[in-house]
Amino acid sequence: MSGDFKRNRALLAAAAALLIAAPLTALASGGGGGGGGGMPSMEAPRYDPVVEYRNGITALKAGDYKTAERSFDHVLDVAPDNAPTLFLMGLAQSGEGNFRGAQRSYAHSLRVDAKQIAVRRELALTWIKLGQPDKARAELATLQARATACAATCADAADLQAAVDAINVALAPPAPPAAGASTPGAATPGAATTPPAPPKSPVSLLLTDPAGGDHAYVDAVRLINGGRYEEALTALKGAQVVFGPHPDVLTYIGYANRKLGRYDLAESYYRQALAIAPNHRGATEYYGELMVVRGDLTGARRMLARLETQCRFGCAEVEDLRRWIDKRAPPQS
Repeated sequence: MSGDFKRNRALLAAAAALLIAAPLTALASGGGGGGGGGMPSMEAPRYDPVVEYRNGITALKAGDYKTAERSFDHVLDVAPDNAPTLFLMGLAQSGEGNFRGAQRSYAHSLRVDAKQIAVRRELALTWIKLGQPDKARAELATLQARATACAATCADAADLQAAVDAINVALAPPAPPAAGASTPGAATPGAATTPPAPPKSPVSLLLTDPAGGDHAYVDAVRLINGGRYEEALTALKGAQVVFGPHPDVLTYIGYANRKLGRYDLAESYYRQALAIAPNHRGATEYYGELMVVRGDLTGARRMLARLETQCRFGCAEVEDLRRWIDKRAPPQS
């Protein structure tokens, strides 16, 4: 076991203990990861995207689509590629009747994470509303292929089948009235009138319970401690659906991707975390470590300087990143 992993294991265990004492919903932005082209801004965003995300969900559940759209727009100003927010933005736009805007939001969300079943279902249903059933069938084919590969044994089997069924129902032509059927609205004597059950709101299908999000986050920490990074990413995505682009969650998504060798993806999440919380020590340290791995010692030293500014009396992140740099730096002549 490497020294890096031993140290991170201790940090992650401490994070889990902190979370149990103070759930993620109450944590201040201050400890997670980033990446991509130029340094993250040191200026904090105008809006707190975690708060705006929560406000957007509240408005969406209340049917206040305009307020929800405004809140999600504030989130996307800071985290333009946050897949859960893009999905929720699509739901808000659809609620306002802006199906073209919803289609663009769903498509963007799927470009970030193509595995989202609910997003692909809503995109297909939106194509039908836009009068383009062929594009809906293309999305349906993707879901059907996944359902076939799953063979009713994977964790997503029920969700895949429900999505396929919903799209097939929407694509089916209306059934002609049966011969001798009464006119619409006319009650049959002696027959009970049972209105059809309303379709389940996509919002209700989301994991939006804070306790569930906290559990997903703690579970992710446990999985990372065990080196089970793919499973940890699944749990972290569940936490992200609840909390939005929280810098702690983004940092650990970046960390897990880095351990899997997906350096570009890890960098993108570190940068997202730092865009939201410029003084997030965990994100700053992990981003610096990634730079060391990539041979960018100049960039790593810049991140170290940022940490030193934040930790005037010293902190573990400074010492750990300095050790990473010293291991890779050529000896002084």
